[in-house]
Amino acid sequence: MTSLTISEVNSLDDNQFETVFGNVIEHCKSAPVMIKKLRPFKNVNELCDAFQKYLDDINEEEKLAVLKSHPDLAGRLAQQGELTPESTEEQRSAGLNDLTEEQKRIMDDRNKRYKSKFGFPFIICARENKLQSILSGLQHRYNNNYNQEVETGINEVKKICKLRILNIVTE
Repeated sequence: MTSLTISEVNSLDDNQFETVFGNVIEHCKSAPVMIKKLRPFKNVNELCDAFQKYLDDINEEEKLAVLKSHPDLAGRLAQQGELTPESTEEQRSAGLNDLTEEQKRIMDDRNKRYKSKFGFPFIICARENKLQSILSGLQHRYNNNYNQEVETGINEVKKICKLRILNIVTE
């Protein structure tokens, strides 16, 4: 997809806006439905801020739905080629598609352990991390409590969301 200017974003019809921004928050179709009502945006930062505020303002049940909509890192969906195009590229950029069998086993074990404790997948902005920092994050964040991890997970979703918007919209 070619990049859009903020002026072009503001002039998209509602359906186009929902399509273009439909996966800036993984599988969260309700976000662009709400955000489109806030147009016009002055710049890309204001657009990013609107999505960030959306994530801040949703209730805990909706936050859990957002967290649960993310795939496991280097998990079954990745191995079967069933990730969204955005997740595929993000995981590739972190080197998660080139794991050794031992690294896959460690990642899978830590993912399962984390998901069993918290009830949602481990979320980290893969584009800002590589394999070792992801594995370390899985280990370290396992020691957090549930509320800390919901907050941390949503903050990671915000980073992912912003980078996805910046892939779509140019200044």
